[in-house]
Amino acid sequence: MAWAILLAASMVEILMGLSLKYADGWTKPVPSALGVITALGSVYLLTLAMKELPAGTAYAAWTGIGSVGITVLGMVLFGDPVTWFRLTCIAMIILAVAGLRLAG
Repeated sequence: MAWAILLAASMVEILMGLSLKYADGWTKPVPSALGVITALGSVYLLTLAMKELPAGTAYAAWTGIGSVGITVLGMVLFGDPVTWFRLTCIAMIILAVAGLRLAG
Protein backbone atom coordinates (compact mmCIF):
# COMPACT_ATOMS: atom_id res chain seq x y z
CA MET A 1 0.00 0.00 0.00
CA ALA A 2 2.88 2.38 0.73
CA TRP A 3 4.11 2.11 -2.85
CA ALA A 4 0.63 2.95 -4.17
CA ILE A 5 0.56 6.03 -1.96
CA LEU A 6 4.04 6.95 -3.14
CA LEU A 7 2.95 6.61 -6.77
CA ALA A 8 -0.04 8.88 -6.04
CA ALA A 9 2.33 11.39 -4.41
CA SER A 10 4.48 11.32 -7.53
CA MET A 11 1.49 11.88 -9.81
CA VAL A 12 0.46 14.89 -7.73
CA GLU A 13 4.07 16.09 -7.93
CA ILE A 14 3.83 15.94 -11.72
CA LEU A 15 0.64 18.03 -11.57
CA MET A 16 2.54 20.52 -9.43
CA GLY A 17 5.25 20.80 -12.07
CA LEU A 18 2.68 21.40 -14.79
CA SER A 19 0.86 23.97 -12.66
CA LEU A 20 4.07 25.87 -12.04
CA LYS A 21 4.91 25.85 -15.75
CA TYR A 22 1.52 27.39 -16.50
CA ALA A 23 1.86 29.82 -13.56
CA ASP A 24 4.29 31.83 -15.71
CA GLY A 25 6.51 32.96 -12.86
CA TRP A 26 3.64 33.34 -10.37
CA THR A 27 1.88 35.85 -12.66
CA LYS A 28 -1.22 33.67 -13.19
CA PRO A 29 -3.19 33.18 -9.96
CA VAL A 30 -5.06 29.95 -10.70
CA PRO A 31 -2.08 27.87 -11.85
CA SER A 32 0.01 29.41 -9.06
CA ALA A 33 -2.55 28.39 -6.44
CA LEU A 34 -2.81 24.92 -7.98
CA GLY A 35 0.96 24.65 -7.80
CA VAL A 36 1.00 25.38 -4.08
CA ILE A 37 -1.98 23.09 -3.36
CA THR A 38 -0.53 20.18 -5.33
CA ALA A 39 2.89 20.68 -3.72
CA LEU A 40 1.32 20.39 -0.28
CA GLY A 41 -0.73 17.38 -1.35
CA SER A 42 2.28 15.64 -2.81
CA VAL A 43 4.38 16.16 0.30
CA TYR A 44 1.48 15.00 2.48
CA LEU A 45 1.18 11.75 0.51
CA LEU A 46 4.95 11.32 0.62
CA THR A 47 4.91 11.53 4.41
CA LEU A 48 2.21 8.85 4.52
CA ALA A 49 4.31 6.55 2.32
CA MET A 50 7.34 7.19 4.55
CA LYS A 51 5.52 5.60 7.47
CA GLU A 52 6.27 2.23 5.88
CA LEU A 53 9.10 2.89 3.43
CA PRO A 54 12.67 3.94 4.20
CA ALA A 55 12.98 7.71 3.88
CA GLY A 56 15.77 7.62 1.30
CA THR A 57 13.99 5.06 -0.86
CA ALA A 58 10.68 6.92 -0.73
CA TYR A 59 12.22 10.30 -1.45
CA ALA A 60 14.39 9.05 -4.31
CA ALA A 61 11.47 7.21 -5.92
CA TRP A 62 9.15 10.22 -5.44
CA THR A 63 11.57 12.62 -7.10
CA GLY A 64 12.51 10.11 -9.79
CA ILE A 65 8.95 9.37 -10.84
CA GLY A 66 8.07 13.05 -10.72
CA SER A 67 11.15 13.97 -12.76
CA VAL A 68 10.43 11.39 -15.44
CA GLY A 69 6.79 12.40 -15.62
CA ILE A 70 7.37 16.11 -15.98
CA THR A 71 10.25 15.56 -18.41
CA VAL A 72 8.10 13.40 -20.69
CA LEU A 73 5.19 15.84 -20.45
CA GLY A 74 7.57 18.67 -21.27
CA MET A 75 8.54 16.86 -24.44
CA VAL A 76 4.92 16.18 -25.37
CA LEU A 77 3.26 19.44 -24.33
CA PHE A 78 5.97 22.08 -24.57
CA GLY A 79 8.28 20.85 -27.30
CA ASP A 80 11.20 20.19 -24.96
CA PRO A 81 14.06 18.48 -26.81
CA VAL A 82 13.79 14.74 -27.43
CA THR A 83 17.27 13.32 -27.78
CA TRP A 84 18.72 9.85 -27.33
CA PHE A 85 20.75 11.13 -24.41
CA ARG A 86 17.66 12.50 -22.62
CA LEU A 87 15.74 9.29 -23.30
CA THR A 88 18.66 7.23 -21.98
CA CYS A 89 18.75 9.32 -18.80
CA ILE A 90 14.99 8.83 -18.35
CA ALA A 91 15.47 5.07 -18.76
CA MET A 92 18.22 5.10 -16.13
CA ILE A 93 15.95 6.91 -13.67
CA ILE A 94 13.19 4.36 -14.29
CA LEU A 95 15.66 1.51 -13.73
CA ALA A 96 16.91 3.14 -10.54
CA VAL A 97 13.37 3.50 -9.13
CA ALA A 98 12.59 -0.10 -10.09
CA GLY A 99 15.82 -1.16 -8.38
CA LEU A 100 14.81 0.67 -5.21
CA ARG A 101 11.44 -1.07 -5.32
CA LEU A 102 13.06 -4.48 -5.77
CA ALA A 103 15.58 -3.79 -3.02
CA GLY A 104 12.72 -3.70 -0.57
